[in-house]
Amino acid sequence: MALKYKRILLKLSGEALMGNLEYGIDPDFVNELCDEIKDIYEIGVQVAIVIGGGNIFRGVQGTKVGMDRATADYMGMLATVMNALALQDVLEKKEVPTRVMTAIEMRQIAEPYIRRRAIRHLEKGRVVIFAAGTGSPFFTTDTTGALRAAEIKADVLIKATKVDGIYDKDPNKYLDAKLLKEVKYLDAINQDLRVMDHTALTLCMENNLPIAVFNIKERGNLRKFVFGEEIGSIVKN
Repeated sequence: MALKYKRILLKLSGEALMGNLEYGIDPDFVNELCDEIKDIYEIGVQVAIVIGGGNIFRGVQGTKVGMDRATADYMGMLATVMNALALQDVLEKKEVPTRVMTAIEMRQIAEPYIRRRAIRHLEKGRVVIFAAGTGSPFFTTDTTGALRAAEIKADVLIKATKVDGIYDKDPNKYLDAKLLKEVKYLDAINQDLRVMDHTALTLCMENNLPIAVFNIKERGNLRKFVFGEEIGSIVKN
């Protein structure tokens, strides 16, 4: 069976790394996630990852207690670097070569983000983890995911979630919530379906970059998806 998606960008929230914990990094979940990544890496998929930091610190939390928004966002960016290093450590223990690239320069622990170098890493068979967001405050990691996916010419942006896909309303609150298998970009924006923030959705729409949303906790979903099986929901024109 041929691969449908050969270069992907996986958008992981920091909260996803909490697994079943209330805070921090769940080593059991991260281990399972890295097994999934290794599985598709070994069949030839080029994997890039954008990771959030909400399991450690969110800029929005800081502003709620009176912090300057830019300062709070920079703290959130540093949290994403911690998550990226943790993910790199587990992947490399599984013999998956990995590079962390950050939008904020910190040469002792990671490479600075350079687009052409990132693409070269992918071509050479390395998983690339993008950390520190865009390097600027006021932008979410959703927007970072869309930006990096467009820059590296990814075939698809995958938003990893804990639900089965995109619903017309919150499935945790409404029993009659309907799973939407396919959504247009403008519908996702106009109906405020909370797929990603509007900046990210607009960037994907302008670059004709499909967004896949599915449950990353279900084993094998990532592999099924890259081979073209209909998993979760997809946003496209």
